[in-house]
Amino acid sequence: MKKKVAIFDIDGTIFRSSLLIELVELLIQREIFPPSARKVYQKTHRSWLARTGSYEEYINDVISVFETHLKGVSYEDFITAAKDVVEEKKDHVYLYTRDMVKKLKKDGYFLLAISQSPKGILDEFCKELGFDKVYGRFYELGPTDLFTGETVDMHLIGNKANIVKRAVEKENLTLEGSVGVGDTEGDIPLLEMVDDPICFNPNSSLYKIAKINNWKVVIERKDVIYKIQ
Repeated sequence: MKKKVAIFDIDGTIFRSSLLIELVELLIQREIFPPSARKVYQKTHRSWLARTGSYEEYINDVISVFETHLKGVSYEDFITAAKDVVEEKKDHVYLYTRDMVKKLKKDGYFLLAISQSPKGILDEFCKELGFDKVYGRFYELGPTDLFTGETVDMHLIGNKANIVKRAVEKENLTLEGSVGVGDTEGDIPLLEMVDDPICFNPNSSLYKIAKINNWKVVIERKDVIYKIQ
């Protein structure tokens, strides 16, 4: 019998930050990445905090730092840092989506996570929440367990609709009664596929699409949850 599926983006929808940002910061602190790497995203970070620049510019700079300096890093150093980030930050989650995950799990849904963060840290974080399958950016390891710096199957992770189709087929799932939760325009392809699309703390681009399509919009601010539509 096919199981219903609930699909979640992770960063900004369940986790109240970005797993990648936390990981990069720790790798710099431990001098696995050079301290100078932080300078690459300091300007866009300040601009985003001052609301004179976008979060997308900031996170793209963080991704650039990660992918530039990952080459030659050992898997052991990477996964140790990933586990330490999750151990320290695992409870830094939104109430609405945390409780939603618990309820859907109890109701027998297959929990699917799709994120642009590295799969290694996603696996650790999502394991704590009971996810059944995790898709994230996967980075190639060389024969000595050192990262080559190459991203594997970028064409797949770059299209969330393709991932959903693949997971539904491989895991014997159904999209009837399905739920999807996202916060940016990158989540639109998966939100279009599910029966119950939820835009949680959406950016302006996703909010505009949500209004057009009459998708549910939920905002969590401090300890208050607002359902806009």
